[in-house]
Amino acid sequence: MSAPGIGLIGTGFMGKCHALAYGAVRAVFGDVPTPRLELLCDTPSDKASAMAGQFGFARATVDWRALVSDPAVDIVCITTPNKLHAEMAIAALEAGKHVHCEKPMALTLDEARAMTEAAKKSGRRTMVGYNYIRNPAYQHARRLIGEGAIGRLIHFRGFVDEDYQADPDLPWTWRATKAEAGLGALGDMGCHMLSMAIGLMGPISSVIGDIRTVHETRPSPEGGERRPVENDDIASAILTFAGGQQGLFSTSRSAWGRKNSMIFEVHGTKGMIRFDQERMNELHLFQNSGPSAEQGFRTILTGPAHPPYGNFTPAPGHQLGFNDLKTIEAAEFLRAIAAGTEAWPSFRDALAIEEVIHAIAASQGRRIDL
Repeated sequence: MSAPGIGLIGTGFMGKCHALAYGAVRAVFGDVPTPRLELLCDTPSDKASAMAGQFGFARATVDWRALVSDPAVDIVCITTPNKLHAEMAIAALEAGKHVHCEKPMALTLDEARAMTEAAKKSGRRTMVGYNYIRNPAYQHARRLIGEGAIGRLIHFRGFVDEDYQADPDLPWTWRATKAEAGLGALGDMGCHMLSMAIGLMGPISSVIGDIRTVHETRPSPEGGERRPVENDDIASAILTFAGGQQGLFSTSRSAWGRKNSMIFEVHGTKGMIRFDQERMNELHLFQNSGPSAEQGFRTILTGPAHPPYGNFTPAPGHQLGFNDLKTIEAAEFLRAIAAGTEAWPSFRDALAIEEVIHAIAASQGRRIDL
């Protein structure tokens, strides 16, 4: 595969993360081509030019349609607000580009399905940015489960909490609207935990969900009357997996003290595995073997024995970070494009996650089969 040209739309938190990932991916993983940071899109034009210079892109534009049709761009990275994902992704696929889109896929299930159909028709590769599943600790958990280290799986618990909306006097933003953001905590954070759950336990076959808006209004940033919050601050669900196991899931953007708490537990007949993203380089394993007086949790600290940790540093305990996970994700996408295989999670895979979060939102205490 020749050096692919990267077109980046959006320069916020995740836009910068993509720029860092594609800028570093060749140095970290020698088996992928060196991407060309070709074209960056943002508004206004002076911001686009400044960010292109900072991120190392050759050119800048304010027109995303010009970016997706540019012949020098092979991969379009979409890191814009959620409402723009579907239109941009479909246009890029129709222009023959591969698409790396941030989560959630879209505002609605219909949009996500249209994106999936466009990907199928185009024959191009797609990936959705569920980068937490790239963590070597998480991948080791999958290996342990596959090897039977905790026996037959019987139960899953997953909790993802942050406090960025805990303060009731925090000003209103676009994230409070269904037209701009779609779902709230479910779409912003909960989908990450569900990507982890599916990777560990398999497909989800039904949900019983409940969602709540804790702070029903927020102060207008312009002053005056408070503005309504239209989506969920908290969401919880009972999950049933296709294998018959039960799961518990909860997410909150109003949990004081939690910064990026993504905790899962997988219970089996011979032990359990526990992980917390706030200590992302550790995995906790319990196995019911040996004398009971000597049983207890083991803390596994990730290192080169947990690929691809060693591509970043040869020293155990030196730790990986959030941006490193996106670099791993970029490498996986480049490999999929080179091999002509589907990346994971592709639009088709991510649609299953969209179906789960929208079912939880619609459930209102009723069981919904998927």
